[in-house]
Amino acid sequence: MNTIFIAGHAKLPSGMAAKNVFETLTITAEIDKHYGVIVDASCTLATEHGRKYISMLLKGHSLRNGIDKPLEQLKTGYLGKANSALIAALKDLYKQFEALSVSK
Repeated sequence: MNTIFIAGHAKLPSGMAAKNVFETLTITAEIDKHYGVIVDASCTLATEHGRKYISMLLKGHSLRNGIDKPLEQLKTGYLGKANSALIAALKDLYKQFEALSVSK
């Protein structure tokens, strides 16, 4: 298999629908080992629309180029309560990616 699967986690803010099901928000990504490109991504937001939005935002981005671009897109494009948790989960996912030898 030419991909790896990585998850990033963050604590959800209170008052969110997803908090009734999950204590943390998780972003998962299937990443091409060679190029670091996100092949597919998902998250534990409560709505399908929100999950699709995050998937579309992350798909095709190479983590070898860092995460500044998707972070900026999250900050300016996702205006829901989970914004800070999504940012923290993406940063955690990237930290996991950096820790792997495939990122070098």
